[in-house]
Amino acid sequence: MADVVLAIDLGTTSTKVIAVDRDAGVVASAEHGYPMRTTPSGEATHDPVEVWGAALRALREVAAQGHAVRALSLTGAMHTLVGLDASGTPVTPSLSWADNRAVEQTARLRGTADGIALHRATGTPIHTMSPLVKLAWFHDQGFSAARWCGLKDFVALRLTGVLATEHSSGSATGLMDLVSLDWHPDALAFAGVRAEQLPSLHAPVDSLPLTLDVPGLPAGLPVVLGGGDGPMANLGVGAVVPGVAAVSLGTSGALRVVRSEPAVDEHGRVFCYAVAEGLWVIGGAVSNGGVVAKWAAETFGVEVGALLDEASGVPVGAAGVVALPYLLGERAPWWDADATSALIGLRREHGRAEITRALVEGVAQQLALVLDAVRSVADVHAVRVTGGAFRSDLWATVLASALGLELELADDSEGSGVGAALVAWRALGELPSLTVAADLIKPVKTIAPDPDAARHYARTRSAVDRLYQALRDLGREQP
Repeated sequence: MADVVLAIDLGTTSTKVIAVDRDAGVVASAEHGYPMRTTPSGEATHDPVEVWGAALRALREVAAQGHAVRALSLTGAMHTLVGLDASGTPVTPSLSWADNRAVEQTARLRGTADGIALHRATGTPIHTMSPLVKLAWFHDQGFSAARWCGLKDFVALRLTGVLATEHSSGSATGLMDLVSLDWHPDALAFAGVRAEQLPSLHAPVDSLPLTLDVPGLPAGLPVVLGGGDGPMANLGVGAVVPGVAAVSLGTSGALRVVRSEPAVDEHGRVFCYAVAEGLWVIGGAVSNGGVVAKWAAETFGVEVGALLDEASGVPVGAAGVVALPYLLGERAPWWDADATSALIGLRREHGRAEITRALVEGVAQQLALVLDAVRSVADVHAVRVTGGAFRSDLWATVLASALGLELELADDSEGSGVGAALVAWRALGELPSLTVAADLIKPVKTIAPDPDAARHYARTRSAVDRLYQALRDLGREQP
């Protein structure tokens, strides 16, 4: 069998392990799921031991297939936070990016001179997703832990016995200085933690030896630290050269483009996270992607695919219905965890198809607003896309038209795992650089924008901005 790298991709609802060859081909995979606990108070957490169990089961299944495994590599959802005791046992659940309880701490910092300075220094917007404010929330609750880390770091600890992270995940904590690549003193002070309570920082291509006994894997196998799922997704779809953005659209969504140096825009609308070896992604994540169609399907009691098919028959503009699709608050470009949804222009003759079309258009318009913000600091002339939502023609054509660009569809939705595997192949010396991903990974399909639809979305996009501002102001006037 061919040599492979096994990439462990820790997602929001499941962990997938994929075997990837030198040409970025996926030759085997296994996946196990787990629930996310949510409560009306804003909690959105996982049991880290349960996630570890799912990851280990998937790893054992792929390792048992007999491939010649050269290394493991790690990637996972960004902005997670787990508290550990001195022995490395979790003493908190794993808080996901969607955990929204640090509202007071976020409000205390966002929009202030200190908050703006920290965003520029760390690349992470001031938002409840950030471990920076989650740590401050724990501190204000009077809770402390011996060590703090991300969920991916916890899995690395179980595999290697060492608590370590890398610059990619570190840059998404709001705690790492983008210039020094070390923990930022002012961020640590706000969070109420010391540097020694956090994982050691390493380059994404750095590795630690495997110490856990896994059948089919040799002791001492390199465990490459990899990176966060967003930056790794750019690698995994080949969007690693200037001007080519990656868009992922699953439950949530994101748009990111690579630059050779870190930066954020002057208005604080975008993030900046490390990839590896001098590459950075600049972009924005939206909290609401495919979740809006799922919500509509549940509300109307119909299967998602059938509902999207119905909505595709509705003309551009959703018969006058405009949706602000902020079911989970919103991240870029507002970074407003308290943002609420609205349906505007609704009339008696409108039904579930018009509402669903409006929700899809609302998500696409939000990603187009992110693109506008990104373009203030980086060129974007092409887009590669990945994610389960693009199995729907409606999602693909609406987004292409809202962005005004052709979408190059990458194969399936393994982007982050493939990206982590390429980091491992680079660490092994088998790739001359990470930018070869642009040549290794070819799109399987191109989706062109509809010119008339593109003009409509461009013409109405500024109204989305104004409607958001009006809805926010209205909310502030409530007793």
